[in-house]
Amino acid sequence: IVVVAVNSTLLTINAGDYIFYTDWAWTSFVVFSISQTLMLVVGATYYLTFTGVPGTATYYALIMTVYTWIAKGAWFALGYPYDFIVTPVWLPSAMLLDLAYWATKKNKHSLILFGGVLCGMSLPLFNMVNLITVADPLETAFKYPRPTLPPYMTPIEPQVGKFYNSPVALGAGAGAVLACTFAALGCKLNTW
Repeated sequence: IVVVAVNSTLLTINAGDYIFYTDWAWTSFVVFSISQTLMLVVGATYYLTFTGVPGTATYYALIMTVYTWIAKGAWFALGYPYDFIVTPVWLPSAMLLDLAYWATKKNKHSLILFGGVLCGMSLPLFNMVNLITVADPLETAFKYPRPTLPPYMTPIEPQVGKFYNSPVALGAGAGAVLACTFAALGCKLNTW
């Protein structure tokens, strides 16, 4: 469980960086939310179905969280803002996976369908709480400037009203669909 959690932590470790992408903040938020959902759901369902013990998914998310704190704590020591250390957004979503598995008497298909939808929909919501509680992105960007982008990398202004201007709704909708597939993959890993 430690090996997989370390790898998933490495893949999600920069998920808080969208606070620096001021021009692409909402787009980055959706992409990062989906990538975090992928890493959480696959690993958590793998261990949940491997042990068959409800609570293992939350344990897996806890390990991811602690490793992230350690890694980003090192960055904090180097002078990055405290906001750069992500809050434990994975824990409540993992709890929903455990709940779906436990409430349906360890039914693997219910875990995939119900747990996947619950986890995929909830993570962008918890992630937005994370975003709201950190410092203002523009203020942070001015305080910690980044090199100027070359002309071909300059972000295009977002279209007003696209997706109703809601990265949480887009992330939750995409996450709800994709997390079921991710959960099925996590279960499938136990049957090889």
